[in-house]
Order: sequence, then structure tokens, then C-alpha cells
Amino acid sequence: MSTKSRVLTGDTPTGRLHLGHYVGSIENRLAMQHTHDCFFIIANVHALTSEDRLRNPAEVRDSVVQVTTDYLAAGIDPSVATIFLQSEIPAIAELTFLFAMMVPFNRVMRNPTLRTEIELKNLGDHYSFGFPMYAVGQMADILAFRPEWVPVGEDQVAHIEMTREVARRFDQLYCGVDPHVEDAEYEKLGVFPIPKAKVGRIARLTGIRTGPDDTRKMSKSLGNAVMLSDSAKEVQKKCNKIWTGRQSPTEPGQVEGNTLFEWMDAFNHDKAEVAQMKERYAKGDNIGDGEVKKRLAEVINALLDPIRQRRAELEANPQRVIDVLKAGTAKANAAAEETLWLAKQAMKFDFFARELRGK
Repeated sequence: MSTKSRVLTGDTPTGRLHLGHYVGSIENRLAMQHTHDCFFIIANVHALTSEDRLRNPAEVRDSVVQVTTDYLAAGIDPSVATIFLQSEIPAIAELTFLFAMMVPFNRVMRNPTLRTEIELKNLGDHYSFGFPMYAVGQMADILAFRPEWVPVGEDQVAHIEMTREVARRFDQLYCGVDPHVEDAEYEKLGVFPIPKAKVGRIARLTGIRTGPDDTRKMSKSLGNAVMLSDSAKEVQKKCNKIWTGRQSPTEPGQVEGNTLFEWMDAFNHDKAEVAQMKERYAKGDNIGDGEVKKRLAEVINALLDPIRQRRAELEANPQRVIDVLKAGTAKANAAAEETLWLAKQAMKFDFFARELRGK
């Protein structure tokens, strides 16, 4: 194992990544990849919780490639960080089954992230058994790599808390860890450390606002996202769609709760410029929405230009993406198998060892 503190995070491949992903987690990954032992999972099995994707696995396969391409284009370096494919890590499936025995079903269903997803998708009780099971699978995704940190968006913190509960329970049951010890001691006394969530600089980025009551977070499925792969023209077009309710450049405008300035705060690092624009906007000092939107698009495009360039290079050589996944998955298998063996030893299920090899 590396002597560096370990990090585990990733994405379910449901399409290309957007600016919400960038400020919510990718920024943290870029900052940590050179200082930590980073594992980034492409959770393609979890993508099957959607009936549409269950029926169209080819779309999931394409999304795996697109998300991996976005990772590399954004600047994740496979020579220092491990990008891998969930479906090719058997230890995750075994740990999922084990953890499912350890967490009560009603605890899983109380997970606020899961409940919100059921409500937003209007599922009622019409969902597969695997839909709540994926919350248990996320625990296995994380604990298979025994990380200290899990960079996530704000909406995933509840999953991390359940993971922490299961890690404690395992170590108490099978390693004799005293329930009263501090979380920091579990790494020394048990198999699993107690991982900590690391929320991004922007915990929740609002999507393209379409009206006064539209405060939904940025999401590809809602069609209110700026993608990392959008062209400069697409970025300007999407910025132009943002609703503010303001009619004139001389009309005092609301800054708080205005998506234009939420995004400007997130992406414009010239804070003096942002402060001046806010002051003029609030006073109605001859500054129109069009002027702010034009400047906002320029700032976002400055961030995305090098990402687009790297993406174009990767699309010209698609085999490189598969090679990165294959190499990362081999390394991830070694780490996850080590964890599983330690867990089996603690449970007295260590009848014989095994070795996995990819072809």
C-alpha cells in the first residue's frame, strides 16, 4: 500500500460531466491526486438502477467512455491516480452482499438521498430490489479501498454516513474494536478506517434557471447543465437562457439568489471585478443582463478551453481511454482483493487465498 492517505470517489456513468461535477468533486480530485493515493471509480453497475439504462446497456458502455474521457480531459493524471471500472472488481460485489447482511433494510430506506431520488423520479414503490441495494453497493465501492477521504457533492454526504456506520459495525463485530473509541483509532484496530466526506468548494450549483421558482441543482437529466464538453457557442447560448426577471439595465437587480452571480462567484477568480459588477447590478447602474451573461460565458469558456482541447486529442485516440481503464482496474483489483482478504481473515472465512488476473 502507498504511504499516502487514500481517497476514493467517482461517478455513475449516465452521460458526460458538467460544471456541477467540476466544482462539486473534480476540483478536489485534481488538488488531491498528487498528494494522496487516489482511486476514482466509474460505477457502471449502479447505472443499471434506471429502467431505461437497464434496457440499453450499450448506452452505459458509451457513458463509461465519455466519463473517463471527461476525467482525463479535466486533468486527472492516470500516472498518479487510478481510474477503474466497478463491474470488473469482484471484491466489490462480495462486500456488497456482506454489508447487506449488516445494515437494516429500514436504515437503507431512511437514507435521505435515496428517498429524494424515489420522489423526484416519481417511483412510488415501483422500483427494482437493486434500486435501494445500490446504496449498500456504494458502501462497498468505498470500503473496498479503505480510504480516509471521499470527495463528494453535498447530496452524497448521507451515503458516506451510512458507510461510516457499517465500517464501525464490522470492526466492532469481527475485530473487537471498542464502540467507545474515537473514529481515528479504527484504522489501527480494525479492517476498515472510518472515511470522511470532503464536500467541494461549491456544495450545490444551481442549474440554468427558467423562472422565479426554479432553484433545481444542475443536472444533465433536467437539461439545465453546462457540460464540460460544450462548445464555446453552446456555453454562451446556455448562459443567455438564464432567467433573472429583470427588464432593464437601469432597473436595480437582485444579486442574492441570481444564478448569473452564483455562477460568476463560482468561476470568476477576479473577485474585484465580480464585486464591482454586483454593485452596479444592484443599483441599476447601466449594466444589462446581456453584459453579465457575455462576461460569464467568457469566464466559463476560459476554464473549458483546455479541457476541450484535451478531449479532442483523446477522441482522436479512443484506445488510450480503454488502456487507462484497463491499467487502473488491474491496480484497483489488487487493492480491493487485499481488503477482502483482510475482511475474510477477521471473519474466519479465510479458507484459501485467490489471485485475479485480467486478460
